[in-house]
Amino acid sequence: MAVEINRETAETKISLSLDLEKREKPSISTGLPFFDHMLYAMAFHGKFFLDIKAEGDLEVDPHHLVEDTGLVLGQALQKSFREKGAINRYGQAKIPMDDALSEAVVDVCNRPYLVYKVDFPQEKSGNFANFLFKEFFQALASEAKINLHLLSHYGENSHHISESLFKALGIALEYAFRKTGESGTESMSTKGVI
Repeated sequence: MAVEINRETAETKISLSLDLEKREKPSISTGLPFFDHMLYAMAFHGKFFLDIKAEGDLEVDPHHLVEDTGLVLGQALQKSFREKGAINRYGQAKIPMDDALSEAVVDVCNRPYLVYKVDFPQEKSGNFANFLFKEFFQALASEAKINLHLLSHYGENSHHISESLFKALGIALEYAFRKTGESGTESMSTKGVI
């Protein structure tokens, strides 16, 4: 089932469609080619459909658009969870790309937290400032209400580090949000509630 989220502020305008059950080619357009490339890789390897159309005040700073895209994707993930019922809850993936090895671990627990242990050898990938990725992941974890651990074990090329990280995240999300067949979410926690 597709989830639609729209967000419009004085700085950005974003429309997003997410379907975690549908395997279809993603469609990403943010005006930031490297960011598009990463989001595409995440959805493609996570085997879910993601359509993002985003505009923002890029002439001021890409920060607003990157962070707001994370907010909107996080809201879509949280809405998907509320509509799905019981899911696996946990997901993990460790993905190599040439010199780089990255890991993503997810807990869909309604307790947002980000652990981000990533260092980029090069400041930019293309024209994209790599430090902006932390803002994206922080916004995503906050709005999705997930515990998200992102680790770069090693790497010499910032592009490879980013790409292995986004691919790992896509795979971890796909598994964590996969339905279990249980009718309610009671089975997801010893507390009886998430």
